[in-house]
This record gives sequence, C-alpha cells and structure tokens, in this order.
Amino acid sequence: MGACGPALRFARAGFGLLDLGSDIDMSFKIVLNNRHRQPTGLVERIADNAQRRPGVAAGILLASGLVLGLGASVGIAGGYNAHLQAKVEKQEAELASTRATSQREINALAARLGELQAQANRLNALGERLTRAGQLEDGEFDFEQPVPTGGPGPVRDMPRDELSRELTSLEKEYAASGQQLSVMEALLFNRELDRNAVPSRDPIANSYITSGFGGRADPIVGGHQFHKGIDFKAKVGDPVLAVADGVVSFSGVRSGYGNVVEIDHGNGYVTRYAHNSRLLGRVGDLVRAGQQIAKAGSTGRSTGAHVHFEVWESGRVVNPRKFLGQTGNRAATRG
Repeated sequence: MGACGPALRFARAGFGLLDLGSDIDMSFKIVLNNRHRQPTGLVERIADNAQRRPGVAAGILLASGLVLGLGASVGIAGGYNAHLQAKVEKQEAELASTRATSQREINALAARLGELQAQANRLNALGERLTRAGQLEDGEFDFEQPVPTGGPGPVRDMPRDELSRELTSLEKEYAASGQQLSVMEALLFNRELDRNAVPSRDPIANSYITSGFGGRADPIVGGHQFHKGIDFKAKVGDPVLAVADGVVSFSGVRSGYGNVVEIDHGNGYVTRYAHNSRLLGRVGDLVRAGQQIAKAGSTGRSTGAHVHFEVWESGRVVNPRKFLGQTGNRAATRG
C-alpha cells in the first residue's frame, strides 16, 4: 500500500491533466464557434464590432460624447437666447412707453411755448404803439432786436419740473406786463384824444414864423396894427394841415383873409387858416390832426405866399404860440 501510493498519485495526476486538456479544448471550440456565429441583436453587433475594431469603437464613443455635449450646449444656449429675447422685447416696450410719455410732455410744453410766443408778440406790438404814442426816440426801444443778456457759469441741465415752473412764472409775468401796458395804452390814448382835440401842431411842416401875434407895423400901408394870429412862411401849393381833430365849420372867402378854412375842435376851440390858394375841406367834414385841408397861397390882403393861423378860445382870439409845436416840431421865428 505504501509502494502503491506514488503510483496512485501519479495516475490521478495524469487523469487530472487529461481533464484539464479536455476543458481547454472544449473552451477553444466554444470560442471558435462564437467567432463564426453571426450576431443577432444591435447590442451584439456593436459589441462584435468593438471586439474586431477597438479604435473605431473608441472614435464612435468619443463622437457620441461630443454630439451629446453639443446638443446639451445648444439646448442651454437656446434657452438663454430665448430669455435674452424676452428681456429685450420688454425693454423695447418700456422704451416705447417712455418715448410716448416724453412726447406728450414735449407737446404740452410746445403748446405753452406757443401761447407765450403769442403773448410776447402782443406785448411787442403794444410796446411799439406805446413807443409811437409816447414819442420816444428812434432806437430807444427796438422790439425787433433780441434783448442782450448774460451771466457767469456753470450751466446745468434743467429738470422738467423746474422748466414747467419757469414757464408758469413767465406766463404770470407776461400777463401782469400785458395788463400794465394796456392801462398805459389807455392812458396814452386818452391823452392823445385830449391833445388831438386841442390845437397842438404846426399848420405847415418844416416852416418858420415870419410874423408874430399882437401889435405890429402894418406890412401894406404902415401904421400900427394888432395881428390876431401868426404867419408861417410857405410856397404856393404847400399842404396846410389841421392842428387838431375837429369839424370844418367854415370854408370860403372872408374879407382881408382871402380863402379861409375854419375848424371847430370842441371844448370851445376854433382855428382859422387864411390866404390859401385852394380849399380842400367842406363844411361838415370831419378832419383829423395832421390832415391836409387846403393849399397855401397869397389870397386876400397879403404881400406873398404864407399861412395866416389864428386860434379862438371860447369866442376870444388867443396867442397861438402856446399851442404850437407840442408834438416836437416847434416852428422857429425869423424876422
């Protein structure tokens, strides 16, 4: 039994090797059979291709990862772009609303500016009338030229509310100035009416007095004479002008005066214009101050062309000198 032990172990080992060889042979056959068998499913085909072409399989996996990553990136970018587009559309809507509101405010300010411009034009026109009525010198108030202004800086942007307050204040100033100027115009107009109702102008333009009121030597026969008026140098045909508003009360010939026009100015004043070559006014005609009523001449008792001018106040002859030149065209005296 002891001698048979090694032999037995050797025999068993031999049988084990035979079994191992049989197993290897069987596995090799299985592998061969699997290689020759065609894959049936998608997964099997992919696995088979991966076994046969491991480089291609790796490229496919890498490409698949890139495609999946790109798809995810595109999806994220698309969502972000949609968010930005919505935000831009909202901002555009808000901007359009702000523009519409600003345009309405601009239109309102433009309307107020138009009203102020109209008031300024009215004040300018009124100022020009007052300048003429007040007999101000030319250029003293030129309403066509801008008013010179200035001042130190700095300059800042003006908020809308402040601009609105300034326009409101300017409107009030224009309104107050307009009222004041209207009152002044009324006063000047009344004064002009009063002045036009009283002899206050020269009866002939650009002339001078050749003989005064009162006692003098008679120019024709000599001796003493009371001269009831004053004489103005003239040429035949020069315009003879009414010295105030009134109504022609006489137009014809008077002894010694030649062709005469007389005007009743009311308030007891009557003026007489004598020695005319031609009479233009008829009895009852309404005449205005400065209006031509006759042409100068030398009719009647006269030594040459001139205008004899008299002023009667409440039926009494008075010195015309106190009425002459009140409009700034005072006649000079010669002789």
